[in-house]
Amino acid sequence: MLVLATSAKPAAADFRLCNNTGSRVGVAVGYKDADGWTTEGWWNLPSRTCETVLKGNLVARYYYVYAIDYDHGGEWVGQAYMCTRDKEFTIRGTSDCLARGYDRTGFFEVDTGEQRAWTVQLTESSEQSQQHPLRPGNPLVPPPPPTGARAAPSTPNAPASITPSGSQSR
Repeated sequence: MLVLATSAKPAAADFRLCNNTGSRVGVAVGYKDADGWTTEGWWNLPSRTCETVLKGNLVARYYYVYAIDYDHGGEWVGQAYMCTRDKEFTIRGTSDCLARGYDRTGFFEVDTGEQRAWTVQLTESSEQSQQHPLRPGNPLVPPPPPTGARAAPSTPNAPASITPSGSQSR
């Protein structure tokens, strides 16, 4: 199974993702800035590496992440649906993804607690966790009840796990 852990770090002011698995992982991120919602991807993280995906001070408290394990199948998913595509992308807006020719993908929420910098750790685990609902008032439309993956709360220095869909525990 795949697990997510997050932490605030006093280092450079960036949004970073670390792949602490034995697999290659593809990552997409979503966020809201002064111009509205944006999703960007793909960052391809080799096994046991970290990469800065957004440079500079964080512009929002909440960020959204979707990741896929290229080698073993599984994914880190959530209930915040945003637009993606198979190739490199930057997409403005989260509505009408399919009508605009994009895929509609479930991202999990990361609460940075309004820190200037944040690191998300993608890891493997055999533990399953509870589902993490969107916070009240979130403008993102939640999907129907999930059929595979579940996400847990993301809090500083406390691991949160994601149960992958389409893969088996290792």
